[in-house]
Amino acid sequence: MPSPLFADHPVPQPAEPETMDALITRTRRLRGDVDAVRRDTEADDDNTLWRWQRALCDLAVRQLDQLGSHLDQLKAGRPDAGETRDCPTRDTAPGQDPGQDLSGPRLGRVGSGEWNLLTDEVSWSDELFQILGREPESGPLTLDELPSLVFPDDQALLTAMVTDCLIDGKPIDGEFRIVRADSRVRTLHMMGEPILDTDGCTASMWAVLRDISSLRHGEQTVRDSRDSLRREHHRAQTEHRLVAELHEAVLPAWHGSSYLPRGGPDALDLAARRLPDAAHPATGGHWFDALELPCGESLLTIGELSGRGVAGASSMAMLLGAVRGMAVAGIAPGALLGHLNQLLETSEQPALGSALCSRYDPESRILSWAQAGHPAPLLFRDGAGHALTPPDGVLLGATSAAAYEQAEVQLRPGDLLVLHTDGLTRERLIELAPRTAGIRSARECAQLIVEKSDGAERADAACLMVVRIPG
Repeated sequence: MPSPLFADHPVPQPAEPETMDALITRTRRLRGDVDAVRRDTEADDDNTLWRWQRALCDLAVRQLDQLGSHLDQLKAGRPDAGETRDCPTRDTAPGQDPGQDLSGPRLGRVGSGEWNLLTDEVSWSDELFQILGREPESGPLTLDELPSLVFPDDQALLTAMVTDCLIDGKPIDGEFRIVRADSRVRTLHMMGEPILDTDGCTASMWAVLRDISSLRHGEQTVRDSRDSLRREHHRAQTEHRLVAELHEAVLPAWHGSSYLPRGGPDALDLAARRLPDAAHPATGGHWFDALELPCGESLLTIGELSGRGVAGASSMAMLLGAVRGMAVAGIAPGALLGHLNQLLETSEQPALGSALCSRYDPESRILSWAQAGHPAPLLFRDGAGHALTPPDGVLLGATSAAAYEQAEVQLRPGDLLVLHTDGLTRERLIELAPRTAGIRSARECAQLIVEKSDGAERADAACLMVVRIPG
């Protein structure tokens, strides 16, 4: 086949074999490194981020396979029409389904053809016959016949590229789809240019075509997975905002510190904090609350429900509303938890929960409390700390007709009660007790706990409420 050059173009010198060998070696080594990264990534088909990373790795390997195949062909030399050269075949792309539609030309193969305008002769390489899915015995197609293989929507594009090349001498560089004899649709990339005679007139057109179906499929997979990742991120942000709004609407307005009753020497000193989980910022089932009751006592409660996001936050709001209503009605902590257990059993969204419910009597300084599978309150007194002995109580929603025992503890002026959820460990909190000896407010104690509770040590989000007994 004549050299595909304009008449005034110099003939390029072939690359040195040593240079090609070095490029081929570097390409194969890089391909192996990318494949190793892909293999070492833990598979998780339900993780959108993993699917996007996997698609990128697969696409990178395909592109490196094609680059290696092109370098092999460059090293082997220009194929002549009708001559078949043996080029090294490449392994299946990592992660490729054996049934994936990659029939036809080997990955990255390039075919070439020339259409002589003076003699109407057409010559194709064997690779071009393979790419177009046409038997060599059927012969090559003329430029007028070539659009018959092209996908209907792309026929005008191919015709325009060929016309611009033949009439205006413009190089061809574009993509179009073909429908092979086996009815498979493939995407081809075509590059070509006119060959001029000594008078500067177009004598023929030469072109190379490459099947890039696998490459475009990989790129589409990357785009789809990236879009899914963006949608998932948007959903997570929306859910996080809705959960935050629910918390703001339901939980006490004093997320820092407060007093019950409002003012007076006998008012409880309160401080509360929410410690979110960095891995699951939309955790919505945690709560804390303190409420002044009509009888003069104070409700102190903390807990958490299974479930995350908006569903968890809405269930928490329902449960906390029930706690407040029953406490105002004068129901004792143990009986109150029994009613909550029944409420969860009959809910349309079954859930498990742990809770601590207590009532503090300011006249006697007695705390009456019950728990449902929840960590017991910690009592810090004179620089020492310990957990109160918990009365019996199972998780909310775990069993029908559960009974919850109730306990009482006599408190003293200056005592600190630390109520917390499972996200904070009891042993770590008790270690801080000696540092609370000189603390004069619940807010100082809560701040100390937050500062010393590194987020890396928490397996879940957490709630904390500190109560200081006045006097």
